Amino acid sequence: MIIGAMTFTGCTLPQMIKAAKEQKLEVTPNPLEVHKDTVVFDMTGNLPVKMLKKGTVYTLNTFYKYGDNELALSPAEYSAADFPNSATEEVKVSKNQVFPYKDEYKIGTVEVQGVASKGTKSKTTPRLTLATGVITTSKLVQNSYYAAYADHGYNNREELIPVVIPDFIFERGRSVLRTSEIKAAKGKQLDAFIASKNVTRTVTITGTHSPEGAERINSKLSEERAKAIEKFYRAQMKKYDYKGAADSIKFILKPIVDDWSDFKNALAAYDKITSDEKSEYLNIINGGGSFENQEKAMKKLKTYNKVFRDVYPGLRTAKTEILTVKDKKTDAEISVLAKQITSGQASADALSFEELMYSATLTPSVEEKVAIYEAATKKGSNWNAHNNLAAAYLEQAISNSSNAASLVDKAAAQVELAAKLNEAPEVHANLATIALWKGNPYKAYSHATKALRGASNDVTRGVNGVKGASEIYMANYSAAVSSTSSAVDTDVNLFNKGLAQLLNKDFSNAASSFAESTRKNSNLAIGYYGAAVAAARSGNGDAVVSNLTSAVRIDSSLKDKALADLEFAKFATTEAFRNALK
Repeated sequence: MIIGAMTFTGCTLPQMIKAAKEQKLEVTPNPLEVHKDTVVFDMTGNLPVKMLKKGTVYTLNTFYKYGDNELALSPAEYSAADFPNSATEEVKVSKNQVFPYKDEYKIGTVEVQGVASKGTKSKTTPRLTLATGVITTSKLVQNSYYAAYADHGYNNREELIPVVIPDFIFERGRSVLRTSEIKAAKGKQLDAFIASKNVTRTVTITGTHSPEGAERINSKLSEERAKAIEKFYRAQMKKYDYKGAADSIKFILKPIVDDWSDFKNALAAYDKITSDEKSEYLNIINGGGSFENQEKAMKKLKTYNKVFRDVYPGLRTAKTEILTVKDKKTDAEISVLAKQITSGQASADALSFEELMYSATLTPSVEEKVAIYEAATKKGSNWNAHNNLAAAYLEQAISNSSNAASLVDKAAAQVELAAKLNEAPEVHANLATIALWKGNPYKAYSHATKALRGASNDVTRGVNGVKGASEIYMANYSAAVSSTSSAVDTDVNLFNKGLAQLLNKDFSNAASSFAESTRKNSNLAIGYYGAAVAAARSGNGDAVVSNLTSAVRIDSSLKDKALADLEFAKFATTEAFRNALK
């Protein structure tokens, strides 16, 4: 019996190994591809009918071999006991494999070796190569950085300040501006204002009348009372030698005739009659009829004389409202003072916080911006000062690769201070850039998403570039297409847009976006390289050659990359391809 069992085993395992030649194993994708720093592929096949024998196990051992090294992947086991129909049906095999990507894995092969075993006995198949190398196109993503400046809070536009002069009171039925009114506090206030020669845009004078007399008389009184104030104003301008400046002031006269509004307001504030007595007046006004008839009806009320004596005089007025230009420093004055503050030649109080923050927008020098924002951070706890100092450091880092790491660390320190005071969209935008710079696209994506909540159009477009790059790193290509499509049209963002479209299998639009990136920057070698990849996936050999020629001409290091890039495997043997990479 022992000899029989050994003989049976001796025959079974070789038969399984022989049958394994027909297992039809395939790997998808082939070549492999890296996405999100990970290589994922599926191995599928069919084990022939009767290959699995009773009491046996067939194991598929998968390896990724690179150079003299190899990476053992998880094995897949198939037992005859698990497939009771294997004697009459093929056994479908499927195994998903995952391994983290390293640069040294770029050139290699997927190899599979079958092992037929029963008990302690086993037989192995020769190793079978199923796929070659790793396509690393997703690694072409370019980091997109954005320095988000917060608003300075200063209004550099012309501002108008209303100056209201207390009402001038006129005698009943008259429009003469009395000396007593001119010498009163309100007259002195108006005279002092005119004497100061403030830059003035408009003088609005509203003439009113009390509810008495014929309509013709009331109309004349209201207009002439307004004209009386205008006449006084113009005389004082002449006295104070306004010259041509007077012509730039617009006088607006507004005579109000037969209007009960002021009377109603004054009656409501009057405390010498009861509420019921006030209602008698309101009933007459609300009852309709002509202004004159309403006034005649009021005369019949027992409280009329008291109201006429106490309320009516305050309705015979001219109201004056002046819109004057707020006094501000010129941009030149602000710039000079800002330089003096940063150099220690002037006190920090020479400019308000808002003026100092605004001064940074008046200089193209990032170094001067840094000095100004550093001074601004010393004028109290203001989040926008810390944020803008961080943004200025980031702007320096973007243009100064030799000292970039140190500048980004400085920016991180400042923006963290800003975040403690206010988690504004600009703060999260800068945190997103810093996270991406430090190699953490997931954190960058999180901050970019927060930045988009309530952000201005400029911040939205800037941070979408950071978000799009992060999404490519995260292998969320459709979202990256959307983000980069809404980003600022920089060469980097346009390239990333093309890359996202390419990885999303939209080769036509990818080619267009790569072309846009190189039109934006004719020296963007990676843009031409991306266009060559898009052309390769579309099967356009001529476009592959022309774009690679441009890429290598600008950056010769791309020659070796292209020669090893499996994206171009179908074209690598053509003479045109070889000539492009000479």
